[in-house]
Amino acid sequence: MTPVILLAAEKESAEVTDWAARIGWVVGLALFVALVYWLMREGWKWRGTLQSDLPDLPTAPEDPGPAKLTLSGRYHGSTTAGQWLDRIVAHGLGTRSRVELTLTDAGLDVVRPGAADFFVPRAALREARLDKGIAGKVLTEGGLLVVTWAHGGRLLDSGFRSDRAAEHGAWVDAINSMIETNSTEGAER
Repeated sequence: MTPVILLAAEKESAEVTDWAARIGWVVGLALFVALVYWLMREGWKWRGTLQSDLPDLPTAPEDPGPAKLTLSGRYHGSTTAGQWLDRIVAHGLGTRSRVELTLTDAGLDVVRPGAADFFVPRAALREARLDKGIAGKVLTEGGLLVVTWAHGGRLLDSGFRSDRAAEHGAWVDAINSMIETNSTEGAER
């Protein structure tokens, strides 16, 4: 019986956690995350610098006329037309936000609480369509209202999602009929 007691007495207790190493790893990981966040922020600012040739956004006229359609929902961003991953960040166009859209005879008024509002004049409207995605946001087919418009010599796509997605079809029809009316009036002159 003596050998068994000796073997039990020779066992060592479990190692205590090395707190210095653990704290070092946590601090290292926190610094790495902060570095990645800083690099992403610098990339966003650099993209804005590259797009600085984009002129200031137009503002709504004092009397745009009666509203044809209104929409409440989300603004998901703007991209270079036809390139759904090339986000435009200049002048706050890359900032997602709530949105109140109003379509009038003068154009499209985009009111964004907490972000820069802008106005798309009727003459700048090029197309409206239903799509499934825009930079950073992918939805089901036809879940996004995308309005193509001209600004500063560029064509831009802006993505909107209504709180009631069933409204999107009426918006596409109304904007495209406004564009057809513009092109018909321009051809007659």
